[in-house]
Amino acid sequence: MTKKERYDAVIAYFSEAMPAAETELKFGTTWQLLVAVMLSAQCTDKRVNMVTPPLFQAYPTPAAMASASVDDVLAYVHSVSYPNSKARHLVETARQLCERFGGEVPETLDELTSLPGVGRKTANVVMSVAFGQARMAVDTHVFRVSHRLGLVGAKATTPLAVERELVKYLPETIIPRAHHWLILHGRYVCKALKPDCLACGLQHTCAYYNKKS
Repeated sequence: MTKKERYDAVIAYFSEAMPAAETELKFGTTWQLLVAVMLSAQCTDKRVNMVTPPLFQAYPTPAAMASASVDDVLAYVHSVSYPNSKARHLVETARQLCERFGGEVPETLDELTSLPGVGRKTANVVMSVAFGQARMAVDTHVFRVSHRLGLVGAKATTPLAVERELVKYLPETIIPRAHHWLILHGRYVCKALKPDCLACGLQHTCAYYNKKS
C-alpha cells in the first residue's frame, strides 16, 4: 500500500465513522478554550471539564483572572496535573493578554507561544478549534496513532516531525478534523498499552496490525 493509498483509506474511514469529530473539552469562548487546553497538558479532558465550570464562572475573561493571585486560581485547579505551574501560567497569561493584546486571544503561532505556558501543541489546538486554521496539534495520542497506522515514518521521532509529515499529506480542509480523529481513535480504540485492534475499522490499512498479524 502506498502512502497516498493509506491516507486516502484513513480519511475515507474517519469521514464516515466520525464526520463531526471535535474536542471533548468544554468551553464557551476562545479565552476559555485557551485555559482548558493549558490545563489539559498531561491531564485528562474529563478532569479538566470537572475543574473548569467554577473556574470560568470566577474568571470569565482575561481581565478577571489578571487581577487574581496565583493562590486564588490554584484553589480551583489544584486537582489537575502540575497545578502550581499551571495556576501561575494562567495568571501570567491573563495579564499578558490584557497588557499586549487588548484582552483578546491572538491568532498566530508566534504570538500564542510567546504567552507563559503556551507551547506549540496548545497554540495549534487554539488556532485550529477557535480560528479554523489548518493546524495539526500533536499530542501523545496523535503521535502514537500516526505511527501505528503508518501515516508517518520511523524517522518522525518528534512531535514537530509528525506534525510536518501529517500536514504534508493531509488535505488542508481535513486537517482540523483529522486532529480530532487521531486523538479520539487513540483515546478509545488505539490505546497505548492495549490497542483494541478487533474493534478497529482500520485493520486493512494499519501498518501495526498487519505487521503483528
